[in-house]
Formats: sequence, structure tokens, C-alpha cells
Amino acid sequence: MSAAAAVILAAGRGLRFGSDKLLAPLDGQPLLQHVLDRAAEAGLGPVVVVLPPGAAAKEKAIRWRSERRVVNPRPDQGISTSLRIGLGVLRRSFPDVQRAIVLLGDQPRLGRAQLEVLLALPPDPGRPIAVPRYADGQPGNPVLLERAAWPLAAGLSGDRGMSQLFAERPELVRYLEVPGTNPDVDTPRDLAALS
Repeated sequence: MSAAAAVILAAGRGLRFGSDKLLAPLDGQPLLQHVLDRAAEAGLGPVVVVLPPGAAAKEKAIRWRSERRVVNPRPDQGISTSLRIGLGVLRRSFPDVQRAIVLLGDQPRLGRAQLEVLLALPPDPGRPIAVPRYADGQPGNPVLLERAAWPLAAGLSGDRGMSQLFAERPELVRYLEVPGTNPDVDTPRDLAALS
């Protein structure tokens, strides 16, 4: 068993991008492939990938390993629904897993060293949510969730994940400084900036 499982959120519609952004090429492979490869390099496992309905193009374009792929039937209700589904699969199917890293499928430049900073963090039962802060000082992704935090996803709604709790339940959250940046891709211009 690895140090942490992974939940990769890949069910968004990419409306601002104009097409399925997770299949957009960066350095010769789809954006989502970069995220899956980073999870594998970091030794994360099991890996649960939350996809939208009708994800046949993603199924064909990606080099899958042993990832558990699940469908969010209502991705239009926001990223919180994908988070609940992914954590639910971990909770039901992998009772020995005690922590999970939540990765976004549209952040292809996340570095292995950045992930390792999160993974090196010792468990803290009193503060089960760990959030990176990058060079700009703003909280970002991926978020590390100890198993004690997973039930909190049931109370989330809309197009934000655990960040809904950062202000409401600050006593549960710890922040750590992480080098570099981890930009997401929302528009073609964002992708061009990463190329």
C-alpha cells in the first residue's frame, strides 16, 4: 500500500475551453495523461479517476494503468459531486487507505517534488485537511485529505471542493508552503502559456 491514494477529478465540461480540455495536447499527450503519469511516478495508489458520462474519447486517448474509472452522472452539478463520488469509492472499496490526494485533471504541470512535500506531511488527526500554498501565497491544489475528512465531502455543493471548508472550519486545515506554481488550464490561452 502506498503512502496515499489519489482521486483525480476529470468530469468537468471545460466550457471556457470550448472543447474537452483534458484531451488537449501538451508536449504530445493529453492534459489528463500528464496528471495520471504524475500520480504513478509519485507512487499514489489506488487511483480513482472520476469521468463524465460518455467519456469514450478519454477512454481511447489515455494510456490507462490500474486506475479505477468511475462516472459522475451529474457533473453539471459541480466538482463537489465528483469529489464525493471519488472519496466514496475509496471509502467503500479500500478500507485500509487512510489518506488521499485530490488532483485536478487540468493541472498538468504539477511536479513530483510538489507532491512529495504533501506526502511527507505526518498525519494530524485534529487537522485532517492539508492545503499547499504556492509562491503567490494563495491556497491551491492538490489537497491532502486524511480519512477523517472524507465524510465532510457529503456537505459540499456546487463547483468548489474542500475549499468550501477553509473559512468555515479553519481548525481542520493546515497549510504548507510548496515551491513553484501549479496552474490549471481553463482556456486555450492558459494552455498556450504552458506550452
